[in-house]
Amino acid sequence: MSFLVIGECVADIVRAPAGSGAADRVHPGGSPANVAYGLARLGRDVVLLTQLADDPAGRLIADHLKGAGVRVEIGGAPARTPSAVVGLDAHGRAAYAFDIAWTLETGAPRAETPAHVHIGSIAAVTAPGAATVLAEVERLRDRATVSYDPNVRPALMGEHDVAVARVERCVALSDLVKASDEDLAWLYPGEDPRTVAARWLALGPAVVLVTRGAAGALAFTGRETVETEAAPVAVVDTVGAGDSFMSAVLDALAGRDRETLAGLGAEHLTGLLRRATAAAAVTVSRAGAQPPDRAELDAAGERFALRCGRAS
Repeated sequence: MSFLVIGECVADIVRAPAGSGAADRVHPGGSPANVAYGLARLGRDVVLLTQLADDPAGRLIADHLKGAGVRVEIGGAPARTPSAVVGLDAHGRAAYAFDIAWTLETGAPRAETPAHVHIGSIAAVTAPGAATVLAEVERLRDRATVSYDPNVRPALMGEHDVAVARVERCVALSDLVKASDEDLAWLYPGEDPRTVAARWLALGPAVVLVTRGAAGALAFTGRETVETEAAPVAVVDTVGAGDSFMSAVLDALAGRDRETLAGLGAEHLTGLLRRATAAAAVTVSRAGAQPPDRAELDAAGERFALRCGRAS
């Protein structure tokens, strides 16, 4: 099964804590790029349609992606590779300051149609490139399933009502949507995630997932609502945790059509959340967006499932 991921690459410049004497670290990043990398680490056939400049950061990211087996398709080269200065608080939680432009163009027609298309983050809502992203989804969605992660970056979202409308358009085009509780708090202040999930399901997706950091995760379909706790872990930083969760979800659901997704039962959804949460736990246990490979994910997922079994 082949995956097409459409979205930005970003050089994450992780600031060292003040007074630590350590040097800043530069990691390949960008939410869609991280998802593509995570899928490739799990052995999946994946193409990333993105933009990269021919500069040190661009070459670093390209080598990183290709090293995992991602096929990188360049839709136009910006003047410089996008970057984000990442500040970490005392708990390893990340805050971002971006330098990014998104002017994606489509490349040559592909010889194969992907079975699944994933979009999200800055690329899905930032003009002018977002128009290209949505046009590709609309062109392919009759032949492929679609997933979306808003991965909200408030500083880049523009006027709130306009941003919400853009996000909901992407939700309506998708079969599966994953969002964090922080995403939902910005998009719909004061609303319960369950209320938002019901609204999104009514727009069209078969499955809505909500991650809640240390509080675990939720899954919603038209018939089921399930939740799971977070996997215990010593956090180094949270960079890429949600993207690792997303990659593990897409890997686990590979090959399922819209009808099958809508019919997932509570037991299957619980197992899905546990496996994806285990993937995120592996990532936050080490610096940067470093998702697990299949052996690491299998081991982490088994440990977490056993722990949950004992707890129940």
